[in-house]
Amino acid sequence: MDKFNLYAKYYNLLYKDKDYTGEVEYIDKIISSFSQDKASALLDLGCGTGIHADLFSERGYIVDGVDLSEQMIAEAKENYSSNSKLRFFTGNINDFRIDKKYEVVTSLFHVISYQNSNNALLNSFKTAAAHLDKDGLFIFDFWYGPGVLTDLPTSRVKELENEEIKVKRSATPVMHNELNVVDVNYNIEIVNKVTKSSETIDEKHSMRYLFRPEIENYLQQSQFKLIGFYHWLSFDAPGMSSWNGVAIAKKYKHENWSLD
Repeated sequence: MDKFNLYAKYYNLLYKDKDYTGEVEYIDKIISSFSQDKASALLDLGCGTGIHADLFSERGYIVDGVDLSEQMIAEAKENYSSNSKLRFFTGNINDFRIDKKYEVVTSLFHVISYQNSNNALLNSFKTAAAHLDKDGLFIFDFWYGPGVLTDLPTSRVKELENEEIKVKRSATPVMHNELNVVDVNYNIEIVNKVTKSSETIDEKHSMRYLFRPEIENYLQQSQFKLIGFYHWLSFDAPGMSSWNGVAIAKKYKHENWSLD
């Protein structure tokens, strides 16, 4: 079994209990609550393998997804090749452009927190703005700073298995307080239970935790107004124990953005 297929099996096992349906229902409620008209076209920035996109299409949306990973996009195209409501593109959300406007742009699964530099964060917001008409919605989740600093990241070990593979994932965080970034260093040991072959993968996920004032600042620079700010999967304000936040922004002016 090649390394990518082994990793894909690990990825699917790791997130098999993730409530994608509940998340799409939640975003759909946000769209209904904050849209003036019925939204039909949606752009998903950082779409991964397209699971959210497919579930949005089941709710009537025409969805385009973009992701930096060619392998993720290849899997999305293969899995949903018969769904005429979906299109997938390989691209960087910092500079992706397509000649189409949408009523809604989403960015889920903390994709925005992967934008570690100020320029990357601002340009990802400008990408959202470039694909929205006036009053279009931009909805994204992120690591919420007060929650991260209240409940600091710690080293963790997670073990998973199914009939094919056994996984041991060790996570070691490194805080960069001056940058508001956490490097999460993963060591992943994957064993094929049938062939007894194994693979060790090391990954580093650098995650920026964000605060409301800086989010508002970068949104304003991108011609957005922040109109909703909640704890993820709720309509309550995030608290000091909230790691996961969601922001809803409305575009208030059309602009052709140049990249900084």
